[in-house]
Amino acid sequence: MSLSPSLQKIVEFRGIEKLVAARVLTDDNGDDGYTTGDVFAIAGVATVEKETESSSAAHYYDNIPAVVIQAVGADTINLNVSALPLDVAAELTGQYYDETTGMLVDGPREERYHAIGYIAKNTAGEEIYVWRLKGMFAIPSNTHNTENNSTDANGQELTYTGVRTIHKFTKTGHGANGITVNTAKDLADVSTFFDEVTTPDTLEPKKTTP
Repeated sequence: MSLSPSLQKIVEFRGIEKLVAARVLTDDNGDDGYTTGDVFAIAGVATVEKETESSSAAHYYDNIPAVVIQAVGADTINLNVSALPLDVAAELTGQYYDETTGMLVDGPREERYHAIGYIAKNTAGEEIYVWRLKGMFAIPSNTHNTENNSTDANGQELTYTGVRTIHKFTKTGHGANGITVNTAKDLADVSTFFDEVTTPDTLEPKKTTP
């Protein structure tokens, strides 16, 4: 792999859209492998902030720091979104939703993992396609204020804790937390990126015309 010896341009992140999710149905290294359910829209999205737990420490031998040991933990992704439809909130958090009455029941949760996807942008106008492959949502908080003569209104904040898949992908030989594709190089076929959860093994290069 060759990297450019100098910066070609300086950009910042600016823009986020199309926040979607799909339930993780299986995640193992058996016959089922990694499978997911249908992709569905979560809500309008304002911000996505990701932090990854990581640490490193030097181990000393012969009185010098000879080896650096690194550890990478879970991802914490905070999403500021518009008010969630109750059925979507129930699906994401594993709570009970009654389709006949439109009722969400706050109570015991079913353990559910989801993949989430979205499109970020930068100031150069490049689109960055993302799938986080496995994680769990916390129950979001709600704030309801009285109406007044201002323009104040509230969305919701979702916290998603992402982990590495158990399933080892063929392309990498190990599990993955997620994939990110910058479309600026126009190499990957992202035309069906959100039709289903795209993984390291299912992302295809663009077909070139002979």
